[in-house]
Amino acid sequence: MSFGHTVGHQKQLVILRAALASERLHHAYLFVGPEGVGKHTIAVALAKAIHCQAKADDFCGQCVNCARIADGNHPDVRTVEPLPDKKEISIQQIREIERELNYRSFTGKRKIVIIDPAILLNAAAQNALLKTLEEPPQESLIILIAPNAGGLLPTLRSRCLRLSFTPVSRPEVAGYLQNLHKKSAEEAAFLAAMSMGSIGVALALDKDALTEKRQIWVGRLGALKAGDFQSAMTTAEAVAGNREEALRFIKWAESWYRDLLIYRMTSQPDELVNLDMQAEVEQQAAQMSADGIRAAIANAIGAGAGIQRNLNRRMVLEKFLFDVVSDRR
Repeated sequence: MSFGHTVGHQKQLVILRAALASERLHHAYLFVGPEGVGKHTIAVALAKAIHCQAKADDFCGQCVNCARIADGNHPDVRTVEPLPDKKEISIQQIREIERELNYRSFTGKRKIVIIDPAILLNAAAQNALLKTLEEPPQESLIILIAPNAGGLLPTLRSRCLRLSFTPVSRPEVAGYLQNLHKKSAEEAAFLAAMSMGSIGVALALDKDALTEKRQIWVGRLGALKAGDFQSAMTTAEAVAGNREEALRFIKWAESWYRDLLIYRMTSQPDELVNLDMQAEVEQQAAQMSADGIRAAIANAIGAGAGIQRNLNRRMVLEKFLFDVVSDRR
């Protein structure tokens, strides 16, 4: 394994590899982009490249340091996420990594902290982290990973070098699934389309289960009528019970309304994510205005961010669906 095996994101890799080669890595990076497109994978790859014993400015994936980083037990590489049963990354966690960053590195190279997802840093934690970014310990590297930067303090964002990650192309995702995970061409194409350019999402999807869920979700959205807030509340309640299920639904809803907009504007099915549901796309696209569909896409993105930040799921979903029924014809 090496940077050369990475799927997509070649521009970002060029920037990082140039910084490695010139020994001019920034002290803090902000990786921003959709869930599952590879931000965390590249952060870990960068950590491996810094500590790899076999390669310079790249990583072998086989040496002791690469293996320990992959297993999450390297003494100089730390990933920070909410503690079990907690919804946020706390100030206590940030103070702990501040102490660790001030200790001497075990390997003599950089001490690295990956904070993922950074949008779950609470206000106190963000302010504490800001002090560290303003006066970073020598030979430290902090990588913040987030689906968007909206939940982070502007002063925090300004102390980081931002790299934006976009969805991986369908052919690249499909090729990855076929070559490394032995998916059939048909299944790989389906999962690549449904993942919207996210390899992480594609790997987590079950084709048969997703096909069944989409039929339910399409039926629920299709049954919503103009001003039918009671049905919207019922749908929100049905989806809100499980956080991961709610996230899957809202991410799919984003793809669904994107399909409606594409079909309404072009009448062409080629670029649809839900290509096998063209009849339903055509029917529901006729029930909303183009502006209403655009609003639904924006609201779906906002709802997904709200659920990621652990806001009340039912309230977030109700607001999203209330906006949908308000825009129905």
